[in-house]
Amino acid sequence: MKQPLAYVHPDAKIADNVVIEPFVSIDHDVEIGAGTRIGSSATILPGTRIGKNCIIFPGAVIGAVPQDLKFRGEYTTVEIGNNNTIREFVTINRGTASKGKTSLGNNNLIMAYVHIAHDCKLGNNIILGNSTQLAGEVVIDDWVIISGMSGVHQFCRIGSHVMVGGGARVTKDIPPYIKASREPLSYVGINSIGLRRRNITNEKIREIQDIYRYIYQKGLNTSQAVEVIEAEMPATPERDEILLFVKDSKRGIVRGYLPD
Repeated sequence: MKQPLAYVHPDAKIADNVVIEPFVSIDHDVEIGAGTRIGSSATILPGTRIGKNCIIFPGAVIGAVPQDLKFRGEYTTVEIGNNNTIREFVTINRGTASKGKTSLGNNNLIMAYVHIAHDCKLGNNIILGNSTQLAGEVVIDDWVIISGMSGVHQFCRIGSHVMVGGGARVTKDIPPYIKASREPLSYVGINSIGLRRRNITNEKIREIQDIYRYIYQKGLNTSQAVEVIEAEMPATPERDEILLFVKDSKRGIVRGYLPD
């Protein structure tokens, strides 16, 4: 259903039951799936793919060209999955030649004034708090919560089930299952409440805690901690996920918290 005051390019591919409110602008080379609602004054630009049952709130701008001086007009996309809520004045930029697309999975809540820059890759069940800003090529895994007014440096990765405190300045990778807070941003414990909400057992939470004691609390450097964990702890999916994340980190992982 399109309001008469909205503009939809004739080449846009819009499912029959999409709701398009007044003053929306939808350009060519846009695809929008069934059940999605586009709020008043939202702008959907070329190269945007939006899945089913999404809610795009007023003033959002999706598919604008990257704010990257290396961008030379190459064809790139924004690809958004299903059941996402994108609140007021969110901006999501297209990719560049580096990755070719900016992507957002399913069941995410992107709160007001968030910016998702070029070539970011976001998974599923993520919450980005108000005014969170992601620089280019950030990777965020599933079930991450980033509290409001946080900024994430380009190329950083945030592992699954992480909770980041408000106003954070993320300049290092954050490994899975932990809470990160303070300034400079530091490990402050396991995200045990979030894990229990997702039906992770207490036994598994204790295993994760033991792994991070080696990494952050026994006076070992990261390489030493990895060696000890591999030697002394049995292989499990959680152990291997943490170790692979740490080994693959290109920016290094966040520090441990040192009390005053």
